[in-house]
Amino acid sequence: MQRVDADFKKRVYETVSQIPRGKVATYGQIAALAGAAWAAWEVGQIAHTGPSGLPWQRVVNKNGGLARGYPGGYAGHKIALENDGVEVDDEFKVNITELLWQPASPGQNSLSL
Repeated sequence: MQRVDADFKKRVYETVSQIPRGKVATYGQIAALAGAAWAAWEVGQIAHTGPSGLPWQRVVNKNGGLARGYPGGYAGHKIALENDGVEVDDEFKVNITELLWQPASPGQNSLSL
């Protein structure tokens, strides 16, 4: 049984492409923004097989941890993030509180006060 479809993958690619330099997003956050909050694991699998040219280095786990499966392992992921302007600590984690990307939601700030 396939858990996600081609449309979900397309939405993941679109979402990842929007993560700005110097920010990160989590697998679960990407899944939720793509319409399937339960699909964090699938986002990781898509990252392994997805097209190059997208800023996959900007995707981390919910605790800010880097991906062991990233090309070059943790060290490769760290180098890619540091080249992107993101500080990574000695435990291969980023400060998720400071660096988490918060995209604007449609209609955000549209209510009159």
